[in-house]
Amino acid sequence: MTGKEPQIIAPDTAGIAQAADLLRAGHLVAIPTETVYGLAARADSAEAVARIYRAKGRPEFNPLIVHVASSAMARELADFDERAELLAQRYWPGPLTLVLPARIGSPIAPAVTAGLPTIALRQPAHRVAAAILQKVGLPLAAPSANRSYGVSPTRPDHVLSSFGEDAPPILDGGASTAGLESTIVALREDGGWSVLRPGPVMQEELEELLGPSEKLRGATGDMIEAPGQMERHYSPGKPLHCDKQVARANSFMIGFGQIAGDISLSSQGDLAEAAARLYECLHIAAAASKPEISVAPIPHVGMGRAINDRLARAAKG
Repeated sequence: MTGKEPQIIAPDTAGIAQAADLLRAGHLVAIPTETVYGLAARADSAEAVARIYRAKGRPEFNPLIVHVASSAMARELADFDERAELLAQRYWPGPLTLVLPARIGSPIAPAVTAGLPTIALRQPAHRVAAAILQKVGLPLAAPSANRSYGVSPTRPDHVLSSFGEDAPPILDGGASTAGLESTIVALREDGGWSVLRPGPVMQEELEELLGPSEKLRGATGDMIEAPGQMERHYSPGKPLHCDKQVARANSFMIGFGQIAGDISLSSQGDLAEAAARLYECLHIAAAASKPEISVAPIPHVGMGRAINDRLARAAKG
C-alpha cells in the first residue's frame, strides 16, 4: 500500500464484511480490541503471517497471539486441561492470553508459534473484534499494530503514525478501553504456571484460582515464550526515565497523582485510568519537542505492576 492513502474502515456491517474479505484473502487489517489495536492476519496462512513480520520488522523468534472467536475454536488449536477451562470460563472474552500446548495437526502456520510446542490464545471482548472473528470464521494472529519496539496503539491515529503510508486498512473501533496488552499466563504440563506478561488480569486473582505461581519470567536469561517478553519494547524513540518526582532537564514530564507534569496518567492516582492512558501519554510525549521523557513514580501494586513492566521495557529502548 506504499504511496496510497491509508484506508479507514467503518465498524458497521459493510465495513466488517469488507475487512473479513481482506483477511480471508491473506491481507493485513488493523483491528481494535479492548487492550490495543492488533495487526491481524489469518493464522493458518504462512504467507499472511509473513506479512505481519515484514510490516512490523518483528524478530521471527517472537511468537504471536492467536485471537479466536470462541473457546470451541481455541480447543481446536490447543490442549485444554481443567485449569485452562476454568480460566477461559472466567475471563473469556477478555484481556487474558493463555499459553497452552499446541494441538498436533493444528492448521496454524509454524511462524505463529516461533517453533515452540505451545500456542498463545485469546478471545477478545471488543465488540468489533468479536464481530470480525465471527465473520472471518478463522483464527487471527494479531500482535500490536505498530512497528516492533514502538509504543503500542490504542487509537487508529496511533497505527497511522507508526506505519505512515505503509499502514494497512484500519477497522476503526474507537479508543481501546483497557489500554494495556493482555495478561499472559503459561499453564505448564507439570502443573506449574506463571505470568509471562502482567496486564489487566491481576496475578492475585489468578493465584486465588490456581494456587501459587512460579516466578514471573522476563526475557533476560529465559527463552521467549510469548509476546511482550523482549527486554526492549514499547519504546517512544527517546530516552525515558522512570520514578521521577520532578522532570529531568529537557524532559517532557508524565505525571501521576499529585505530580502533575506536562500530562498526567491520572490526576486522581487511579491505576486503572493510568493503564488506559499509558500509551496515549507515551505517544504524546514522543511527539513533544523535548528530547527526553520523565515519568512520575507508579505504585508497584495491582495494575501498577503491569504499568511499571511496560515503562521499564520502554526505558531500555
